[in-house]
Amino acid sequence: MGEADAAELSSEEARDAFHDALLDDDPTALYDRAPCGYVSTLPDGTIIKANATFLTLTGYERRDLVGRRTFAALLTAGGRIFHETHYAPMLQMQGSARAIALDIVCADGTRLPVLVNAVLERSGDGQPAVVRTAVFDATDRREYERELLGAKQRAEASEAHAVALARTLQQTLIPPTPPTIPGLDVAAAYRPAADGSEVGGDFYDIFEVATGDWVVAIGDVQGKGVGAAVVTALARHTIRAAAVNQSDPSAILSTLNTVLLHDDTDRLCTVTLIRLRESGGTWSATASCGGHPAPLLTRAGAAPRPLSAPGTVLGVLPTIATTDTGATLRPGDSIVLYTDGVTEARRAGEFFGEERLVQVITSTAGAASDTAAALLDEVIRFQAGHPRDDIAVVAIAVPQAQGRA
Repeated sequence: MGEADAAELSSEEARDAFHDALLDDDPTALYDRAPCGYVSTLPDGTIIKANATFLTLTGYERRDLVGRRTFAALLTAGGRIFHETHYAPMLQMQGSARAIALDIVCADGTRLPVLVNAVLERSGDGQPAVVRTAVFDATDRREYERELLGAKQRAEASEAHAVALARTLQQTLIPPTPPTIPGLDVAAAYRPAADGSEVGGDFYDIFEVATGDWVVAIGDVQGKGVGAAVVTALARHTIRAAAVNQSDPSAILSTLNTVLLHDDTDRLCTVTLIRLRESGGTWSATASCGGHPAPLLTRAGAAPRPLSAPGTVLGVLPTIATTDTGATLRPGDSIVLYTDGVTEARRAGEFFGEERLVQVITSTAGAASDTAAALLDEVIRFQAGHPRDDIAVVAIAVPQAQGRA
């Protein structure tokens, strides 16, 4: 005989021994001293039998219950309503109920959390005869559930607080509205990825260095969350500080690259800078890119074209390759800066791409606000309302009534 056969016989013998023990035990004692309460009731709920365990759990005497109280009468007010609207109908329709959580009012007025299993037995003619109910003390389980619920509520509150902090932090990194530049029409649009609950890496900034001298920056820091926000803040403040002493956008980008390399971060960054200067009523733009998509210059009546070369990503190499490209702006001209959340927006493996970008810019030539809003809307619509990446757009236009040719 193999070991498996021996094990099988041992298992069978163990079951037989268990059944024999049950037969040899006193059936009354088995019922009365069971590890759970037993209650039998008539179809109308009147208690006709209760074991000693149930009496111990609830503190009642048998004479206080049998023939005098209904099971529903032992429940709290809410429990009685649930009994009449759910528990009792379930028993009638299904013949049983399992793991029903109730509170029993004990003899001393305290509440006992219980879990109830019940079966409805019917007579030979199909009429309800008796309901047999097993009652389990659920005090420990209820306490665990309360602790679990409390932990869930604390986690939800913490998450809500984190979301609020993220949005507040994002608002400090993204200007609520672009400043007014006399003689130019400027607008911006921003949308964080997904539901906006996490701080994104995209940013833009528009600030005045001196009268008729403005800087427009747009960038993308690798990653998301607080770590990305710290680098974003560092980039914005570095650009603002460097722009005071350095005239060329490429020099400002070089300074930013040095700062990022010396900072304790491994997050790379891409940035486009445009220096806008006004002289004699005419605006000029000088642009430089550090690994960022080039801004698009649209002349009146012409197709959009890149204003500068892409350049080198910042925060990786000690020396970067950037160039400054200048252009004189005439009435009707416009410049659009954007992050890769525009062109790299995806839908079923298809990118939004530069062709759609150019189409939107061309179709909305005129007010900067129209271009920025339309581009943001089109990119979001392309992704069925659920952008997977942050989107930032800045549009600059020279009104037809401004400037000189």
